[in-house]
Formats: sequence, C-alpha cells, structure tokens
Amino acid sequence: MLDLVITGGRLIDGFGTPPFDGWVGVEDERIVVVGHGDAGTPGAARTIDAAGSVVTPGFVDVHNHSDLSPLVLPEMPSVLRQGVTTVVVGNCGASAWPLAGFTEAVELAYADPADHPVPSWQRFGDYLAAVDGARPAVNVAALVGHGSIRLEVLGTDRRAPDHDELQRMRALVADALDAGAVGLSTGLIYTPGIHADTDEVIALAEESAARGGVYASHIRGEGRDLFRAVGEALEIGRRARSPVHVSHLKCESSRVWGRADELLEVLHDADDATGDQYPYAAWNSSLVSLLPPWATPDELTRVARDAATRERLRIAVEEGEDGFQSSVDGVGWDRIVIVGTKDERWRGLDVATIASAMGFDPFAALVRLLLEDPSTSCIGHAMPDDDVRTIVADADVFVASDGSAIDPASPAGALPVHPRDYGTFPRVLGPYVRDGVLSLENAVRKMTSLPADRFGLSDRGRIADGAAADLVVFDPRTVADEATFEAPHRFPTGISHVVVNGTVALEGGEIRRAGRALRRH
Repeated sequence: MLDLVITGGRLIDGFGTPPFDGWVGVEDERIVVVGHGDAGTPGAARTIDAAGSVVTPGFVDVHNHSDLSPLVLPEMPSVLRQGVTTVVVGNCGASAWPLAGFTEAVELAYADPADHPVPSWQRFGDYLAAVDGARPAVNVAALVGHGSIRLEVLGTDRRAPDHDELQRMRALVADALDAGAVGLSTGLIYTPGIHADTDEVIALAEESAARGGVYASHIRGEGRDLFRAVGEALEIGRRARSPVHVSHLKCESSRVWGRADELLEVLHDADDATGDQYPYAAWNSSLVSLLPPWATPDELTRVARDAATRERLRIAVEEGEDGFQSSVDGVGWDRIVIVGTKDERWRGLDVATIASAMGFDPFAALVRLLLEDPSTSCIGHAMPDDDVRTIVADADVFVASDGSAIDPASPAGALPVHPRDYGTFPRVLGPYVRDGVLSLENAVRKMTSLPADRFGLSDRGRIADGAAADLVVFDPRTVADEATFEAPHRFPTGISHVVVNGTVALEGGEIRRAGRALRRH
C-alpha cells in the first residue's frame, strides 16, 4: 500500500526521452516505482487520475530571489502554481547571509524591512535552519552572495580587499559551502559587486569550487559589453577550476541584437559552462543599476551641483564608459518603464514620458526619481523577440524566472511587477511548445534534470526509482501563462496538481506546505 499513485497520464521523465503512458508510485517522500501502461497499478492511500494530462518532475528554478519568502510568505503561491517545486536563491550576489545582505533579501521578498528585524543568524546554516522551520511550500537551495560577503567585510568601499580582508571573505564562502550552500553568486552590475575586480571573484570562487559548488553570475554587461562579460565569467571558472553558470542569457541592446546564436556558441564551446533564461523581452531591475560604480544615490545631490561631474555622469548613464555598460544605450529612455516607486504618479510610465511631465530632460528626470526614492525599480523593454525565441529553443539553456514569490492578495499584489513572477514556466510549456519552438520533452528537461544536476540536486528533477517525489500534473493543451506587463498578478492555467516531497502541495488552488531547505550533497 503506497502513499500516493499518479496514474492515467503521459509520463515525461525529465531526461528528454519521449513521453510514455504510465504511472508513478510514491512512498516516504520518494518515487519507489515507475510503471508503464496501466497494468499492475498498486493500491495507495491516495490516487490521482491524470487522464488527459502529462506527469513530469517538479520544476527547478535556479534563478530566484525568494530568499526570505519562506519566512515572509511561506505559501509562495506564485512559485508553486507554476509547477516549481525547488528554487535556488542567493542569486545576483545577494543572499540573506551574511547579515549585511539581509535588508535587500527582505525587500526582494516584497516585504518592509522595518517589519522584519535583523535576526541573530551567526552562520549560513542558521539561515537554512530557519527555512526548514518555516516549512515553505517549495524546497529552497541557496547560493551565498558575493555582494553580501563584500558588504559584510568592506561595506560599500570602492576598493580591492587587502590580504586579511580577502581571507575573511574566503572564510565566509567556506563556511556557507560547508553548511550546505550550493555555490557562490555574483551580481557584477550591482553595488557592491560592481566594485570587485576579477581576481577578487576568482579567489572566492576557488573556495566554492573546492567544496563542489558552482559559480553563478549576473555578469557585468548584457548589451555593449555582453561578450566581454561572458568571457570574464568563463575566465573566472577556468582559473578557479569551477563550473560556471551565466544567469539570464539575453541580447540586451541594439548593439548586440541578432547575436543570440553567437552567444550560445560561446557558452557551449566553453568548458563546464551553462546558462539560464527567462522567456521575456524585458528585464526588471533597480533604477540605481543605471548608475556607474563611482556614483551612488547618496552622492547624487553633490554630483548634481557640479556641472562637470554631472555631465560626466550623464554621458556614463546614456552612453557608458570604460568598464561600465550603459543600460540606456541602444535601448532608449522611452523603453525603460518605472514600476516601483513611492510616487505613484510615475508608476507604469517610461522615463521619457516622466521627463516631459517634469519639464526635464530624461537624465535629469532619472536623477530626480532617484533623489526622491533610491529604491525605485524599472523594467526595460530591451530584447528582440527573435533573440528570445532562439535562446528558448536551445535544448541546454535552463528556464529560470529571476522572480520572487508573491501573493496577489498581499500588499505586494498592488505592485506592477514583472509577469515572470507568475508565468515563466507555463509560458515555455504552453505558447513556446505549442508554437513549435521546442518539444515538450525538451522543455521539461530544461526545467528539471539539467538544472537539478548543475546545482548539485541530483535526486530532484527526474521521474526515476529513488528520486525525490516532486511532481507536476498539467494539461499540455491548455497550460499557459496569464500574467502580462499590464496585469502581472495572474496565476497560470492548466496545472492541476503539484507534489512536493510526496505531499500533494497544490490541488484545486489549495496549498499544503511540504518544502524544506536543500543542502549541497
């Protein structure tokens, strides 16, 4: 007598093999038997009839920012309802430990830091224990963030660490990996990662690699500097002897539009390198990320008073400079839309339109927006659909959301967020598969066994005897994303059941929390 049997569906095992009729038996949180056809189905305490649907492994989202969501929003509905059963957090150099990065982690969970005082976590393992104690709806594996480590040791100093400081940073990486972190992440377009040179990152990636971790990077540039930035990531991997993972592959400005095939060739020709993508033609980031490393919101008032420095900043923001790629160059102010700001007048408007309303030029409007609210966020409609489709079609590029867990019934449900928070995985399974961009079995592989193996979660992302019982049941004819840029807070359709660690975690819109922290090995 098993705990759960899912029968009557077409099984897609996660390895890219063709679907087959069969059933899955679960006991004690594990898949204990996979049957072909409908003969010999054993009895079970619970049976799910998946007739007309496919049954796949649970999806693994390797680029997620729900670091504090297990503590703030443990139901994690926008994640679970996509069929995601495991998230990898700590991306872009920002992790909830060391505690210097805690405030940013809370903000990424769409919560007010004032409502969540800094905890007393002493080690990375304390964070993982807190996740376990929260019993989130999905499993959580975590990278340790280079930016959080740098803040802990150097604060916001714009310099290289000295010998003792670098040793402290290395020790923090080692502590996190020993406690179960799956690797090291960087966000090299964000403060403070933008102040780090290649050698600093290599030193920390060596500590991660020595313990079996991966190096995952939001690289320094995805427009003019795209290929140089990818080259730096690959160099870090070679010199640190670390596997490399490049986050959210894209061709971000007209300077690199149409070069997606070339980008993929560079990645696939490298030793031990992978990448992921969110399947949208727009990015979402902080407005402050448009500033070069020598300027911060705290310094804008001083910068604005000096005509020469102000002009230097304008050129850097709109055209770029040596070592800094402009996010406006090749995109335009009219394609950068403000989505999160304290002044609701500007939400949903592009910077060019805001500038006109203010009576300023766009650069001056940017300065005003940041002076009024340094936490302002924006969406840049910067990538052509053809490049997005080319990367989606690549059988070896993972699907990943770059999103955070949200409940549309919470205060965050009023924010004009990116639709990827709700629709990333169904968008590939539905429209892209049905349009013939890739096969269903390849789409599932990109969401399951590939990312699970890359991040050291080898018992996830597969339908096989002994694998963790993370499973999804969906209708391939109707599965689709419903979230749009105009109305992002919409759950996808077509996903009927999600199983996490052998528990039916989603059925009929009802959520049961069965996730836990996953540790390396």
